[in-house]
Amino acid sequence: MKSYLRMMVNILLATSLIFCLIACSEISKSSTKTINPAKAQVTVIYDAFGKNPALQKDWGYAALIEYGGKRILFDTGDNPDILAHNAKMLRVDLSKLDFVVMSHRHSDHMGGLNYLLSVNPKVKIYAPKENFGVYGFSLPSTFYRKDNSLPPEQRYYDGKPPDIMKFGSAWPNANFELIEKTTEILPGIHLIFQISDKPTTMELRELSLAIETPEGIVLIVGCSHPGLDKIVDSATKINKRIHMVTGGFHQVVSKDIEIEQIVSNLHDTFKVDFVAPSHCTGEPAFTAFKKAFGDHYIYAGLGTPIGMNANTLPIANISNEKLIMDVDELRTYRALLSKSDENSVLASREVIR
Repeated sequence: MKSYLRMMVNILLATSLIFCLIACSEISKSSTKTINPAKAQVTVIYDAFGKNPALQKDWGYAALIEYGGKRILFDTGDNPDILAHNAKMLRVDLSKLDFVVMSHRHSDHMGGLNYLLSVNPKVKIYAPKENFGVYGFSLPSTFYRKDNSLPPEQRYYDGKPPDIMKFGSAWPNANFELIEKTTEILPGIHLIFQISDKPTTMELRELSLAIETPEGIVLIVGCSHPGLDKIVDSATKINKRIHMVTGGFHQVVSKDIEIEQIVSNLHDTFKVDFVAPSHCTGEPAFTAFKKAFGDHYIYAGLGTPIGMNANTLPIANISNEKLIMDVDELRTYRALLSKSDENSVLASREVIR
């Protein structure tokens, strides 16, 4: 009888220990998530303004977007050497990307592609579909008129063209996927397709990246040639709340009245929560947006990490006097993050013990 009771006690103790370990493990997981939330930020890695002297300024745009465990490169700047330098200084590993978005065909957004492909040749690249564009093209062979009375040697493809005619790109080995309409490429991640109707960029195709977050849409734009208000309006079809718009707003040569109109549209009509203008927004427009949005204006110079949600937005907006970490501060910041990772692991082990 005693041996039976002892056996039952041992079974109960073992069962309690198992439940305790499971519970502690869940606490550990929860603790780790609290200490180390997934990154949700945009880092500007190519632009012509910024405060970090270790980075090289140049006219163009590129940004790394980290959200939901995904790493997305948006555009590649103008010069492959400068892209390589800035990526190295910011410790951005371009060989580890989930995909790339090319906003449009202008050289100050695609010039760094050669460097990108040298370190990540197979990465998927989304680009706008253009008629005989640099990213490639395809169309049905029915596009041209035929004359069956001609002898074969005077006819295209001897009179037997393929159903779909494919045309090469400036990067024939790149893994392009061409987009010709607004498309959800992953759950909650959309590419907004627009065509410019402006006189200087008539028929230019452009992609913008719209990411659904708990606070609303975060919209990353390249140059906004079709019109920033037109792009934002398309984003509201996904979610009426626009949490943040960042990138090039294309007001660099606009008159004050035109700038005031676009500022009013974003602030009053679309009620955008935050703006983080970069690249071709223009210096007078920086001033106008800052005046209208106040502390909801986020500095977005070269090297700046811009938070994508309410908890991390202050990353780029801590003060007006110090708007970006220098190289030493960046090293310290990364060291602290690393130490935080180590401490969370050690804490988890202590809980399990």
